[in-house]
Amino acid sequence: MSELSPWIAIPVALLLCVGSMLTLIGAVGLLRLKNFYSRVHAPTLGTTLGLGCILLASLASSSALANKLVLHELLIAVFIVITAPVTTMVLLRAALAEDRRKGHLPAQASGPSPADAELAQDVQPGDDTAPSSEPGRPRDDA
Repeated sequence: MSELSPWIAIPVALLLCVGSMLTLIGAVGLLRLKNFYSRVHAPTLGTTLGLGCILLASLASSSALANKLVLHELLIAVFIVITAPVTTMVLLRAALAEDRRKGHLPAQASGPSPADAELAQDVQPGDDTAPSSEPGRPRDDA
């Protein structure tokens, strides 16, 4: 059997298209984002998710053509899923250490987020209870 049935070919084609689009989005994110810290996130997700879809498509088509379960792609997927985030984390730590050594800190938000401001209003010094989950509802202090 040298041809894929439509029941295998259509999901394989969809997985290849989704994987290609995710990888393309990661590449565009690499080009469009401003600094290293924001730029490194998009390709990592694109690589991991996009390559995962492409490997699933390869697994399905190889298994269908060989008439048995082919698991080589799973080994590749495990290595990619393990190494891509670890490599990204090491790169980010190295960049942060270099920026700190040079005296440049990465850009931070100009102030506290609205969630931080709301949380600061709910908690008083010495208060060890958690703030209520609903803003208009009083806490149960029993």
